[in-house]
Amino acid sequence: MARKKELPTSRALNDAEFYSYDLETELHQCRDEGIDIDPYADLIHAVAALPPSFHKEALADTVYEMLLGTKKRRGYPYKEPSDRAGIFALSEGGYTDKTPGADLKERIAGAWYGRIAGCLLGKPLEGIRTDELIPLLMETGNFPMRRWPLNAEMTEDVVKKYRFPLRGKCFIDNVDRAPSDDDTNYTVMAQRIIDRYGRDFTPDDILSAWTAWMPPKACFTAERVAYLNYLRGYRPPDTATYKNHYREWIGAQIRADYFGYINPGRPDLAADMAWRDASVSHVKNGIYGEMFVAAMLARAAVSDDVEDVLRCGMAYIPNATRLHDRLSYVLNAYKTGVPAEDVFAQIHREFDEHTGYGWCHVISNAMIVAASLLYGEKDYGKSVCLAVQAGFDTDCNGATVGSVLGMLLGFDRIGREWTDPLKGTLETGLIEVGVTKIDALVEHTMAHCETADQQHNRN
Repeated sequence: MARKKELPTSRALNDAEFYSYDLETELHQCRDEGIDIDPYADLIHAVAALPPSFHKEALADTVYEMLLGTKKRRGYPYKEPSDRAGIFALSEGGYTDKTPGADLKERIAGAWYGRIAGCLLGKPLEGIRTDELIPLLMETGNFPMRRWPLNAEMTEDVVKKYRFPLRGKCFIDNVDRAPSDDDTNYTVMAQRIIDRYGRDFTPDDILSAWTAWMPPKACFTAERVAYLNYLRGYRPPDTATYKNHYREWIGAQIRADYFGYINPGRPDLAADMAWRDASVSHVKNGIYGEMFVAAMLARAAVSDDVEDVLRCGMAYIPNATRLHDRLSYVLNAYKTGVPAEDVFAQIHREFDEHTGYGWCHVISNAMIVAASLLYGEKDYGKSVCLAVQAGFDTDCNGATVGSVLGMLLGFDRIGREWTDPLKGTLETGLIEVGVTKIDALVEHTMAHCETADQQHNRN
């Protein structure tokens, strides 16, 4: 008798390598995209419930092929293109070029340090759910959150009360520099992409850079799928769509920042670069999330108004989309005096943080970013703490909020309590980069800004 073939149960790569491992996420994703998935729901549940095997993977392949022929359900209210022309045609845009001031370097430094500090604030708490996060913060005297959580506070008595593992985490008092994280790796990666390919880089250039400088284990969910698809011979945009359950998750949104940094006052250019980057791994709202953040950062370099920055970011999202709809809810709630705690509670009602889909989807996390920026009242510490305290993807949201507000405020207004502990040093997981100085990243960014300005003047 032939030996039964099994998929490995102990895997070097994560579950994104196998389409069959996350079919429930595919089901949820299809429903949100308006696909008439109900005729296939029972089949998907049944295949998803099977134990890992090559037979399960083969059945999942059949499910994927069946889904390719499905249509939108009648009455679906959203129009969500993924192509560049379609996105820009349905977006308001309209933010004309604005020349940055003499404080640009101060703002760029604020953005880099703000992103890195915000990421590190949320990093040791990444994955904890708020039913444990809030009690933990209360027990350690840090609720409402207003400072770094500390490893020294994670005593034996504290640790044993929580399911979430609190040992071995990167707390600010047990690291001697900002540790490697995908939320900062991609920002450094983008700088290297501009070095090698220039401002006219293509989606293919993005994936070529990933496979040259980033080990597979350094990327996750949609990025891991796109990376592996590229190695199998697929090219963008197929790398984003082929067997990719995570096509609207937060991954592209965390890759946006550098495209905003090097286009100060030019959100159209920032959003265009963000589209080229996002389209290798994401579709629809997954792409819009990156364009939203890149445009916000470009505007933050020349603005002192958080609401103005948020509206600029939203102008590069097509109006009739789920992301624009939910960001509009946050903005309108803020404008009409709805308390912050009610807005965050609404996000938790709409998205289940206990599922991977709800926890890591771009819309839930973009809503947290928007709410934290608005209700943070231009206070760096308050804003990043709101983003982390809200739960969901804590390091991603802390990083994005920290980056946008750092750009708007400038380095000196962040607060040394947030920047000094970084010791001016960032560790990356990128090949040929390793550990780097944050100030060197700032200087390099300024050089890219100056090159762009020279090209703009010639044109």
